[in-house]
Formats: sequence, structure tokens, C-alpha cells
Amino acid sequence: MLVDIFSSFDDNNQVFMSLYILMWIFSLVSIVLFSSLYWVMTPRWMSLIMTFKDTVSSQIFRSYGLNMGGFMNVITALFLFLIFMNLSGLIPYVFSPTSHLAVSLSLGMPLWLSLIISGVFFNTSSVVASLLPMGAPAPLNPFLVIIETVSILVRPITLSVRLTANMSAGHIVLTLIGNYLTTSFFVSSIFSMFILLMIQIFYTIFEFGISLIQAYIFCLLITLYSDEHPH
Repeated sequence: MLVDIFSSFDDNNQVFMSLYILMWIFSLVSIVLFSSLYWVMTPRWMSLIMTFKDTVSSQIFRSYGLNMGGFMNVITALFLFLIFMNLSGLIPYVFSPTSHLAVSLSLGMPLWLSLIISGVFFNTSSVVASLLPMGAPAPLNPFLVIIETVSILVRPITLSVRLTANMSAGHIVLTLIGNYLTTSFFVSSIFSMFILLMIQIFYTIFEFGISLIQAYIFCLLITLYSDEHPH
């Protein structure tokens, strides 16, 4: 039973299928879909999956991540994985794992940290030099280094908060509209009920697009971070 609109983000509220096992299921599905090109016969629905894979792959081809072994496979699988998790929140009584900051942070932090560690081991001097822009005035050098360091350190936080905030805000709005729509069946006119129903339908379609866009932005930012990797 949901006490308030924020109870939908509590994974221990005994809501049907609101379990973290969904993440493991979606991970397995992502791996199966990603490796489905090796099947003897390709199913027809693979054309839809290939659309998503080609979308994120085209972005990686324009970045330095193409030269990093396995980077394309990781980002492409992550893109499909995030799409499944984001869209799962639109199914009634199904909990969306990306609505929790711990889940999105556990996805963004290892990828960001791996790029940092790889860059330090590959070319430490280049990483340190990148903290100071070229042509900067000498008196501002210490402050610019501190600002650039802080901006790099907050990247995984902003990356994760952006995904969590967009997904949780959309679910809250859908819950509010659903509560008002249910109440309108008993206390409002047919016209008000029809307006709320149309808003609910259009916002659900809008949230469907947000789920796809946020998954793309999450992978796009990680791809852009790879451009700063020492060549």
C-alpha cells in the first residue's frame, strides 16, 4: 500500500515487482540483445535494437573512446540497460531502479573513475597538464587548477543526479495526475475527467521520450568524458 507519492521510491514497500532483481534481469537481457548478432538467425525485432545500438555507436565513432578497447561494447550495453530500467518505471506497479541515486551513482562512478585511472596510468603528465588551460595568467593558475579539479570530481555526481532527478520527477507527476484522475471519477464532471485523462495519456508519452533521452544523455556524457583521455 502506498502511503504517499514518495512511497513509490521505497524499494521495501512490498509493491509488486519493486525489487532490485529487475536490475539483474535487465542486465542479462542487455547482454543477450547485445550479443544477438552472433546468433545463426537474426530475429525481426533486432532491427529495433540495432537502431539504439547504431545511435550510441555513431557518437562513439566521433570520440576518442573508439580507440579504447571495449569502450564501445560497454557504452552500448549500458545504453540498452538504461532504456530497459527507465521504461520499466512506466509499467504499473513496477519500480524503476534509476529513480534511486544509489543505482545511477553505481553506474556512473565506476565508468568515470575508470577513465580517470586509465588516463593517470597512461600519461600522468598529460592529465596534470590538462588541469591548467593554456594561456592562463600566472596569478590565476592555482585557482584555475582548483576549479578544474572540482569540476572533474563532481562529474559522477551531476551525471547520476541528472538521471535520478528526471526519472523520479516524472514518476511523481504521473502519480499526482493518477490520484487526481481517480478522484475525478467520483467528485468531478465528465469534462474534468476527460481533461485529466488526456493529460495523463500525453504525459505518459512524454515520459516515454524522457526515458530514452535520459539514457542517451547519460551515455553521451560518458563518451564526452573519454575525449579528455590522454591520446
